[in-house]
Amino acid sequence: MKHKMIIRCAVAAGIACASTVSTAATFPERPVRLLAASAAGGGTDIIARLLAQKMTEVWGQQLIVDNRPGGGGVIATDITAKAVPDGYTLLLQSVGISYAPALYKNLPFDVKRDIIAVTIVGTQPFVLALHPSVAAKSVAELVNLAKSRPGQLRFASGGVSGASHLGSELFRVTAGVDMVHVPYKGTGPGTTALLTGEVQMAIAGISTILPHAKSGKVRALAVTGAKRSPAAPDLPTVAENGLPGYAFDVWYGVFATSKTPRFTLNKINADINTAMRDTETIKRFAGAGVDLIGGSVEESNKYLQSEMTKWAKVIREAGIKAD
Repeated sequence: MKHKMIIRCAVAAGIACASTVSTAATFPERPVRLLAASAAGGGTDIIARLLAQKMTEVWGQQLIVDNRPGGGGVIATDITAKAVPDGYTLLLQSVGISYAPALYKNLPFDVKRDIIAVTIVGTQPFVLALHPSVAAKSVAELVNLAKSRPGQLRFASGGVSGASHLGSELFRVTAGVDMVHVPYKGTGPGTTALLTGEVQMAIAGISTILPHAKSGKVRALAVTGAKRSPAAPDLPTVAENGLPGYAFDVWYGVFATSKTPRFTLNKINADINTAMRDTETIKRFAGAGVDLIGGSVEESNKYLQSEMTKWAKVIREAGIKAD
């Protein structure tokens, strides 16, 4: 009798194993939701829609972008952390996910415990831009202007603790200037505020800023990264243009709740990485100023952890705090 029970258990386990393998192989069998931690028009939204377009083609199922701005990505990340762990709720978030724990004491989730990186999509340089009414024509001139008018210049962000906020705060601290932070519900609304002159400065994604710079509606001064961007080779870096020591590189990744089965994560990871090697996909993302990265689940999580360690140190030493 005992021998028969063992056989039955083994058969049941085999059926369950076969079922999970089959599920992973056929994923997705229905539309997948991709939470974009920004309002429509922001860098995160643009990258989410580019990814959704390609993955819908690859999967034969829709990857539906669901914009959930607010709290510098905290709202979208919290939804992801608490989602059903079946792979049908994913998150497109920026570097902000790596420094949120250092900024907020009472997050409704634990990034290390509740979130897992599926893959790092790529990097996109941000651009420091001014409203045309501002007299500064370079970063050096902007710093001098801000020092001569403490507390008078306003800068927009896509929300407290978002990438645009932290990049701007890092600029403020590095330059030693007093500027006023004006948070908006997404990079799109923040950019609109810059266009109308409601604020004088903004640091936002290159794909968001460049079209307005080309039309003369804003003045792009520099890219924020450590090196110039192929998408705008004539734009110097902030460090080159008058603020040595400043560098802010922005990356984006796809995330899921950590309870998602590894075989499902590996399937999603493999499909996205395959899609990102497609020549046409590379061109589409390059058009938005995105340099694709990719990588395994393990590599992506090692990168996430290293970024969390780096930003915790930067935020602590710079004394940057969420409003």
